[in-house]
Amino acid sequence: MKAWVLENVGDISLQDIEVPKPGENEVLINVMAAGICGSDIPRIYETGAHRMPLVPGHEFSGVVDAAGGDAGKSFIGKRVGVFPKIPCGKCAYCQKGRGDLCNQYDYVGSRRDGAFAEYVTAPFANLIELPDNVTFDEAAMLEPMSVSVNAVRTGIKTAGDAATTESAICVCGLGTIGLMITMILKGLGYDNLYVVGNKDFQREKAALLGVSKDRFCDRRIDAPDSWLKEKNGGIDIYFECVGSNESINYGLRAAVPAGTVIIVGNPRSDMYFDRNTYWEIPRKQLTVKGIWNSVFRDDWEYALKLIAGGNVRLLDLVTHRLPISELDKGFLIMWDKTEDYCKILMS
Repeated sequence: MKAWVLENVGDISLQDIEVPKPGENEVLINVMAAGICGSDIPRIYETGAHRMPLVPGHEFSGVVDAAGGDAGKSFIGKRVGVFPKIPCGKCAYCQKGRGDLCNQYDYVGSRRDGAFAEYVTAPFANLIELPDNVTFDEAAMLEPMSVSVNAVRTGIKTAGDAATTESAICVCGLGTIGLMITMILKGLGYDNLYVVGNKDFQREKAALLGVSKDRFCDRRIDAPDSWLKEKNGGIDIYFECVGSNESINYGLRAAVPAGTVIIVGNPRSDMYFDRNTYWEIPRKQLTVKGIWNSVFRDDWEYALKLIAGGNVRLLDLVTHRLPISELDKGFLIMWDKTEDYCKILMS
């Protein structure tokens, strides 16, 4: 089969390799669509993976082609999305049903071979069957969509009584996750919504989701914390989707007393607070929570219902579709920033 194999940092190529064989509790999936995640790019060009050689790719959908044991045979021929994190099933968190907090996990596309290939294996316990009206392209975005669902639900739950449809909410960072969070919030009726970006392309995408131009803060022009205070007097719930010192600090300074800051972005560098910004947390008694990954099946089933019900339009986020033979063009677009992009799919 064809697969993109990461041999070493910066050394990835399309190769002919053996079709993987599923284990006893696994299935073999014919990959129909796969998304390039922002985390794939540093894995390919900066840090490498946990083991190499490795086939990256953890956002994907497909059709089950075979099963390694009898328990998985009922999935053969079914259209599926796949939760890429494989919890150990033995630790205290797994025993409590919190596999999202497991630290002894395996992971499709970063710790074991992933979906930038014609076939991939995964545990049948990690499969979610797709309704007929959900496309493979949409299902390939279930993983980031479920992370976004987790962020929104956590933010609303944490804010408690302060989370009304009148609440002032800000999404800082309009990559795939930020736009999905915006989509979900708009769909839930949170209209007092502000977004922060740094590209004209992001302004256009936000407008497509129903965010008016006067609620888009262009941080190339305005300091978001001052802009948000001027616009609304402060923010009740702030979603940080960039992973930078600046964007976290904007949220802490713009938050109202007893406000909520949800950190979703992967860190781009070391994080720190200056003294005055740190004081925002205790003096305003802010709640700061982090989000990494999602809860399977809870967040995934919720996300799938939103997609199947037409409450979100994930295909609006797709800017590039590439065949497997040209997927390296997508890697380079995201690495070199040579053109505007949102979600790039192998489709």
